[in-house]
Amino acid sequence: MEKKSNLLLSFLIGAAAGAAIAYLLSSGKGEEIEKDIKETAGKIKDELEKQYEKGKAIVEDLKHKAEETLGGNNPV
Repeated sequence: MEKKSNLLLSFLIGAAAGAAIAYLLSSGKGEEIEKDIKETAGKIKDELEKQYEKGKAIVEDLKHKAEETLGGNNPV
């Protein structure tokens, strides 16, 4: 019985969330929200790319330091 009530509750929550999203996207406010989400996603993407490049540079630096420390004879 508990599984059925959990399933029903999950279904109702999903339906409510879907209805809310559909309402927002069909109204003028939905377009504004969509624009905000796209802007934020773009900013996050740019920041992740910057952090990726920083991380890549750190790894390369550590690789060169390890090669110098080991005398360059052992590939790292």
